[in-house]
Amino acid sequence: MPMETHTLELAGVDLVYDVHGPLPTADGQPPLVLIGQPMDASGFSALVAQLPDRTTVTYDPRGLGRSIRRDGRVDNDPEVQAEDVRAVIDALGAGPVDLFASSGGAVTALALVSAHPSAVRTLVAHEPPLLSFLPDAAAAVRAQEQVRARYDQAGWSAGMAAFIAQTEWQGEFTDDYFAQPQPDPAQFGLPTEDDGSRDDPLLSDRSLAITRYRPDVAAIAAAPTRVVIAVGEESRDVVTGRCAIATAELLGQEATVFPSHHGGFMGGEFGYAGQPEAFAARLRDVLGPT
Repeated sequence: MPMETHTLELAGVDLVYDVHGPLPTADGQPPLVLIGQPMDASGFSALVAQLPDRTTVTYDPRGLGRSIRRDGRVDNDPEVQAEDVRAVIDALGAGPVDLFASSGGAVTALALVSAHPSAVRTLVAHEPPLLSFLPDAAAAVRAQEQVRARYDQAGWSAGMAAFIAQTEWQGEFTDDYFAQPQPDPAQFGLPTEDDGSRDDPLLSDRSLAITRYRPDVAAIAAAPTRVVIAVGEESRDVVTGRCAIATAELLGQEATVFPSHHGGFMGGEFGYAGQPEAFAARLRDVLGPT
């Protein structure tokens, strides 16, 4: 599928996005926009390859990948990013779009729907990490802070090992979770040295605005957008899956089950491979016909 890369010059950022396929679309369906956070467009390559019948659009959020930030900030604010996504949709000249959004991108997408309800026809929000919606929200925040403290103290490998342990924990964060010793990075095949950097968008404080965000549930429920909250069949009992289930309940729905896990749409290029072919088939089914 042919791809065209564009740069959109906005206040404080040069935003880079890719259009895979023709515009106007060949089949009359709206473009399917794919967004993540802190993942950039490269994380959607396997999913794009499974959707040759749709014109898809991917982008790098501000300050990540190819999107160079000029606003002097480093935080990842979902409301700021929602305005960026709206700008991309406007630049396409093809709205309202269909939108698949994963992880922090799903939080941005919910902010977008509440602020600009006419921009999106159908939103599939896959496992938004909205910690404040959990029944054990305080413990979940404490677990997140433990990861961040580990990163601050010992660097990326130690922080990532703590993050993996946090995201693999089944069920609520209990005293048993906090009684565990800090995991050894080597057990996950991670390097043990500290490179001295502390600017990782996942492990530092840069994405706290994402996980602490509280979407306007009433505005989302009132929007004309069809909103589907998605959860992986393998991840429904871990923190991201539990967040999805809790978010769906607040919106008066049951979470829609997708194949695989939190990264179920990805191939093996980033490690823990999902099931991109089955995931794409499920996404196509959920989006439905024009």
